[in-house]
Amino acid sequence: METGTRNYRPVKKFMDIAIKEAEEIAKLGGYPIGAVIVKGNDIVAMGRSKARVNNDPTCHAEIDAIRNATSKMKSIFLEDCVLYTTHEPCAMCAAAAVWAKMKAIVYGASMEDMIEFAKSVKDKNLSMSWRQILIKCKEVLDKSEFKVELIEGFERDRCIKLFTLSR
Repeated sequence: METGTRNYRPVKKFMDIAIKEAEEIAKLGGYPIGAVIVKGNDIVAMGRSKARVNNDPTCHAEIDAIRNATSKMKSIFLEDCVLYTTHEPCAMCAAAAVWAKMKAIVYGASMEDMIEFAKSVKDKNLSMSWRQILIKCKEVLDKSEFKVELIEGFERDRCIKLFTLSR
């Protein structure tokens, strides 16, 4: 088991790009969630939530970005890479980050933020009512052998605003 704290410092410009990916997929009818994978100061890959667009429940933004990164890097491992995502990764996406041996995950809006937003929306067409498995990203990471650092709530308010793009 890996031990020790890496203390990764998130970089705003990478979340800006994840937010842009979320905005772009929302225009195409997808859930407004975007992801970016970086290594050092370089963007390795980007991803968008394409579940609705591709009629594939596994096409989450994080999975899309991981698939793009592993293809580009020609490796199943994304060591020293950091995943930026606008929404807290679900259990599937958090596990994929562990299996890819990623260095860290940085996310904006939490699962609770989405649930609270859905409760407050009067126009149900704006509802972020996708199905949830109420297992926190942190819980998945805490139970894994390979330790992935987690930075929660980065650019949170901007990421919550993306919920209004869901139709």
